[in-house]
Amino acid sequence: MWTGLPTDEPVGTLEVVHRFRKAMPTGVTVSHRGRIFVNFPRWGDPVPATVVELRRGREVPFPDLRWNTPSGNTDESAFVSVQSVVVDPADRLWALDTGSPMFEPTAPGGPKLVRVDLSTDTVAQVITFPPDVALPTSYLNDVRFDLRRGEAGIAYITDSADGAPNAIIVVDLATGVSWRRLDDHPSTKAAPLADFRPVVEGRPFLARPAQGAPQPVGVGADGIAISADGARLYYCALATRRWYSVATDALVDRTLGEAEVAATVVDEGDKGGGADGLESDDAGRLYLTNYEHNAVLRRRPDGEYETVVHDARLLWPDTLSVATDRHLYVIANQVHRQPPFNGGRDLRRKPYALFRTRIDAGPVLLRP
Repeated sequence: MWTGLPTDEPVGTLEVVHRFRKAMPTGVTVSHRGRIFVNFPRWGDPVPATVVELRRGREVPFPDLRWNTPSGNTDESAFVSVQSVVVDPADRLWALDTGSPMFEPTAPGGPKLVRVDLSTDTVAQVITFPPDVALPTSYLNDVRFDLRRGEAGIAYITDSADGAPNAIIVVDLATGVSWRRLDDHPSTKAAPLADFRPVVEGRPFLARPAQGAPQPVGVGADGIAISADGARLYYCALATRRWYSVATDALVDRTLGEAEVAATVVDEGDKGGGADGLESDDAGRLYLTNYEHNAVLRRRPDGEYETVVHDARLLWPDTLSVATDRHLYVIANQVHRQPPFNGGRDLRRKPYALFRTRIDAGPVLLRP
């Protein structure tokens, strides 16, 4: 006879793919042939390599150690501090480099988008951003691709700067030309504390410096996903319960003014809690992490939400990645236990983890 007290019931099944016992990861992506890549931003942990490939349980610097050894924060020929890695529809790896270790101000050469040819494991393209696109305050967060547009495709990037102008950055992959859209628009901003007071592990999630009063977390446009038909780009701030979408036709049309682009923004409603990562699949569904409830949710094409996984081990689900193996991959990295949110105390407990769960769909592959 069961005599214990009831506990929270898990939903779904999580498979452990890898345990991280050193630096804290944020991003994951999987190639069409099953290669797994992970990144570690330089936020204070010792980071031997900011981009790695997981090979037989080992974290191997990728594409090599030289590319992971920058000469400084403006080195165009090396990764400075990578926040996100994404395999595009043509099975090429892109690394999104913030150029901002420890959230320092950026300077030209540091913030960049780097393409690696996975057939040769060599860097094939480096796109840097001018200072009016990647601002000194910018923090480039995540990226999605549509390779059908223009000569070589378009990339969409979130600028999640804390307490500074947020935006969607659009990049022409053929020319490397980039521009900001929805710059400082309300949909890209964090909600004020009066409207959003997140609770993680039973405690309000606030910036808690070692000295001074707690402050709301001001991280803006963070999660990003593209619809299965490429017509809408979905995005959300880290600190809000709402999420939004915008017409991609408007984002890429440089003849339109900001007001005309903003007129295509749709408030997608309450997403059920704080979300860090967004993702989409080829069945027209959208995935949202939920860091308040250790969960990943999914919105179906009919607008209904369902829980994909809910598990006590999902301590701050961060990046999501749908792979061609029809699994959803998710990083759990305990962001909320870092010193800036706990009065200078580091409450993280290693290992961090990469999980995956089976889904009945593959990634959105927008290619010619």
